[in-house]
Amino acid sequence: MAHTTTQPSVGFSIARPFVAFAHHFGAWIERIAEANSRQDQIKYLQALNDEQLAKLGIKRERIVYHVFADRFGV
Repeated sequence: MAHTTTQPSVGFSIARPFVAFAHHFGAWIERIAEANSRQDQIKYLQALNDEQLAKLGIKRERIVYHVFADRFGV
């Protein structure tokens, strides 16, 4: 004897595409906010004079590397 079911397959959801979109959109906004924050930090450090940078232990030519050190792995 065979059994038939009319229930949708497990994991089916009408909301799934909307949830996925919201997730990706939120991640995109987060990346923009992080980039803007780093840009502000770069501008701040570039505005300092060499003596102030030296007190922070940063060389002018290494400002970008300093700000993105966690991304570059340096």
